[in-house]
Amino acid sequence: MAAGKKTRVEKTQAGPLSPPEYRAIPIQFSPERAASHFLYVKEHRVRPGTGSAWPPGRTLFVLNVPPYCPEERLAQLFSDCCGPVQTVKLHPKPDLSQPPPEPLTATASELFCPKPVPGFQVAYLVFKKPASMQKAMALPGPLIISTESHPVKTGIEKWIADYTASLGDPEALRVEVDKFMEEYDKKVAQEDARAEAEEGVPDEEGWVKVTRKGRRPGLPRSEAANLRVLEKEKRKKARKELLNFYAWQHRETKMEHLAQLRKKFEEDKQRIALMRAQRKFRPY
Repeated sequence: MAAGKKTRVEKTQAGPLSPPEYRAIPIQFSPERAASHFLYVKEHRVRPGTGSAWPPGRTLFVLNVPPYCPEERLAQLFSDCCGPVQTVKLHPKPDLSQPPPEPLTATASELFCPKPVPGFQVAYLVFKKPASMQKAMALPGPLIISTESHPVKTGIEKWIADYTASLGDPEALRVEVDKFMEEYDKKVAQEDARAEAEEGVPDEEGWVKVTRKGRRPGLPRSEAANLRVLEKEKRKKARKELLNFYAWQHRETKMEHLAQLRKKFEEDKQRIALMRAQRKFRPY
């Protein structure tokens, strides 16, 4: 291209740009706000020979779902315009081979499950009838998320609601913990019973499994043994201590040494006096 030559890019299509095979549907947060956000939708299809738990012909794949649009509101938006919706599942990223999440079982917990990080997500929206999905692909928009009949909380109200939802019920937490501990105790009892049944029984190669419970209990220590252990611990502790590390320790060591010398001097004086008293004069 020559320097200084200008080109003109003409708009060849009406409406917003969208990825191939997707259709853009504008949505607005409320009627008072003119800013629009776009959802990109297409029919959910998988490659031939690939299994999918999402029903074909009735599943709509939705990209760019904002964090302020939950599953309930997304289902309400499409059911009002297209027809009844069977299920809506949000995912942080598309995964065509992943089946829909199953409901919580007895071992799962709603209190200890990590919550996903809020952000833009993808959705798998399943209609009850195939004609509803065709209507969804032809929606002109815009769809209004927050209305007077279905308001969506924002700002401080949303923060307060999220904080309140993050605080679990103490009674539900106690029931959950008690249930977990009961299952844990039952599991430990089953493992102990299985270990006792296998103890002393040789396997196919003739090896005998030795468990902790199969060991002989240790004999109680005698008083002399306890004294030896205490004396050993005392010597070990004395070796670890730093002697004369501080100035006051050095002074105390000197004072103790002088006190021992004085005590020994007094004992020697008493011994000499006793020896003099017992000595007798024998000239012959």
